Amino acid sequence: MLDETSGSTVPRRQLGRLFTELREHAMITLDEAARALDCSRQKIWRIEKGLVPVRLVDARAMCDLYRVPEEMAAIVAGLAKETRAKGWWHAYGDVVPSWFSLYVGLESAASLIRRYDSELIPGLLQTRAYASELFRRKNPTMTAEEREKLVAVRLQRQSILVRRLPVAPTLKVVLSEAVLRRSLPDRREMVEQLRHLLDVAALPNVSLRVLPLAAGPPLASETGTFVVLGFPQGLGRASTEPTTVYLENITGALYLDRPVEVAAFAHVWNDLESLAPDEAESEKMINMIIEEHHD
Repeated sequence: MLDETSGSTVPRRQLGRLFTELREHAMITLDEAARALDCSRQKIWRIEKGLVPVRLVDARAMCDLYRVPEEMAAIVAGLAKETRAKGWWHAYGDVVPSWFSLYVGLESAASLIRRYDSELIPGLLQTRAYASELFRRKNPTMTAEEREKLVAVRLQRQSILVRRLPVAPTLKVVLSEAVLRRSLPDRREMVEQLRHLLDVAALPNVSLRVLPLAAGPPLASETGTFVVLGFPQGLGRASTEPTTVYLENITGALYLDRPVEVAAFAHVWNDLESLAPDEAESEKMINMIIEEHHD
């Protein structure tokens, strides 16, 4: 049996919300559904929470019980098949922890990614040398092979910015000036990283702004680095994936999607945008820092 980290996370979550909506519309409780389907209440609950892949036979049985119209049942069947498909990152095995596997799935499905970084250049904008140095510092005992797998995952994630189908997401990044001045030991590699920022920022779907230290402490001083993921509209009656705030630390991550939580981070993001110079001025600042490395 597939475990909770197998399969595609986003379709599981979408299908779970859809099944909850369909069950409640049919005015059937969890207990009644479990009795009618001859299964445990826990099984129905886990499906509705998006915790497990869904067998097509179970999806069809639930659609019959909830008297789902044929057109909607076809959408449900399609989502059920997707819940058992694995994302590309599963090929890297244990180097991608389950809590981050969820993030990679959400990032791949997002249509809008907004992130503030106060300490490091974000993974979507890192060069191979920058990523490798970070992983080396995080775990000096890691083998070169393990480190290379982690770097490969990070570089593979970057492909979403130039993909054609589905349409590449819009990426909006605000970096603290401190991030750009915190150099790698090899100054040439840091210059390469800064130039890479400019190359990625030139993409039509990417906005990169730098928050100068002189701007004073933003509201984000209280939040630290964060990501806000927005998603495209779902199909049919299927609910779209809710806007989700992602907060990562050294041992795990938080995923926040309650409206009050999302609104709080939207307020912080608006403050960042009000303080940070535009893209053109930010480009000038990055070029200025590049020149300082040549002094």
